[in-house]
Amino acid sequence: MSVLPIVVHGEPVLHQRAKEVETIDDDVRRLVQDMDETLDASHGVGLAAPQVGVGLRIFLWKWQGDTGDVPHRGVIINPRLRLIGRVSQDDPDPEDEVEGCLSAPGYSYPLKRSDHIEIQGFDTSGERLQFEAHGWFARIMQHEYDHLDGYLYVNRLKPRWAKRWKKAVKREGWTVPGHSWMPGEDPDPFGYDEDPQLAEQS
Repeated sequence: MSVLPIVVHGEPVLHQRAKEVETIDDDVRRLVQDMDETLDASHGVGLAAPQVGVGLRIFLWKWQGDTGDVPHRGVIINPRLRLIGRVSQDDPDPEDEVEGCLSAPGYSYPLKRSDHIEIQGFDTSGERLQFEAHGWFARIMQHEYDHLDGYLYVNRLKPRWAKRWKKAVKREGWTVPGHSWMPGEDPDPFGYDEDPQLAEQS
């Protein structure tokens, strides 16, 4: 296993729909193992294959909060997600509804999400997965699923926050390909390497 670099906004693979996994073989399982190690090194709560430069419909999660009967970490291949709870059109809470993204490192913005979803797909053995998620776990599922359709959460921001993001992306130069960072080697963009307690709460 090895830690993979995480690509940043502007990389084409992040902005196009990922392809279905046709066969769950050893190559796919090896990719999942590398992604798992990368997720641990990044202190993230989820990681989609496009974020490591691979345009396949795979994502992992690692969440120590309430996941119901679902394991606190796992992988889903070729997922399909259905919203059960509606997405409010109210302004998001700037403290309690804030997201960040490993592919938009160092920036966090408020965003409304559904608080109840259903998702189904397959594990690395080809066995079918199907479960519901609530609250922050549902948010993580939606965030990672968006990556598979070529969206980052910043593409869904309300105008007030979208304006701030546009300034940030221009300032960082993330309008073109070629940007990435290496978890475990580069400074953690969200400061988790400076405060391990933050990582435990993420």
